[in-house]
Amino acid sequence: MFRIVTKKVLNPQVQLMAVEAPAVAKKAKPGQFIILRVNDEGERIPLTIAGFDRAAGTVTIIFQVVGKTTRALSELEEGDGILDFVGPLGVPSHLDGIRKACVIGGGLGTAIAWPQAKALHDQGAEVHMVCGFRNQDLIILEDEIKAASDRAIVTTDDGSNGVKGFVTDQLKALLAEGNQYDVVIAIGPLIMMKFVSEVTRPLGIKTIVSLNPVMIDGTGMCGGCRVTVGGKTKFACVDGPDFDGHQVDFDEAMRRSSMYRDEEKRSDELHRCRVGLGGNPNA
Repeated sequence: MFRIVTKKVLNPQVQLMAVEAPAVAKKAKPGQFIILRVNDEGERIPLTIAGFDRAAGTVTIIFQVVGKTTRALSELEEGDGILDFVGPLGVPSHLDGIRKACVIGGGLGTAIAWPQAKALHDQGAEVHMVCGFRNQDLIILEDEIKAASDRAIVTTDDGSNGVKGFVTDQLKALLAEGNQYDVVIAIGPLIMMKFVSEVTRPLGIKTIVSLNPVMIDGTGMCGGCRVTVGGKTKFACVDGPDFDGHQVDFDEAMRRSSMYRDEEKRSDELHRCRVGLGGNPNA
């Protein structure tokens, strides 16, 4: 079992956990992910590594409660154990040689974008970070964003935090100021990453996106995480999760990401029903 050392509620939908996993922490790098199972009857789900402490032997994950497994995970407390916690998996982000970057996070994608920004900032790069949320109540990691950036912009769709608009609006404004970026890193909803890539495409700015399609085994065997990049089939678990945003077939990825939405909703509703009745949610 992998013990939960720290648990924090970041907003009504999102939680942070630091998990005791020394072997994973020893080799983890920004951009990689883990696959976990809450219990022996649970499903396997991938979660991006949001941080790690090699000395303490802990790995930090941040997740949104959207289905049966994330809800079951959210019901665990500090001191409880997670049955399986496998990683690090995936190809680490290639951040060497970057002198100036714009790192963009959308919603929960901010939890994945933040370690990228921190790694760049720690290696001496100038980092501008733009993070977008639907409203002020959903903002996460604001202090961490500011600490990892030379310039930080947090925006909301409704303007409830004082800055209204989409991340693409802020990116266009930064580019209009004359900022020249070695790379733009965008992590968040597929539609957001698509539009960021369309902003940078005509300017020829290298754009990296992080894809999280349906994933089962994390070794490239099942094929569930296949995406089309540059007209070729790639597997997010072993070829990614980072890809060239100008080469990704986002429309196909969005179609595939919605395939099991109804099943996920029904599974989550059944789990909540059984928990409310005091029964075994995995029976």
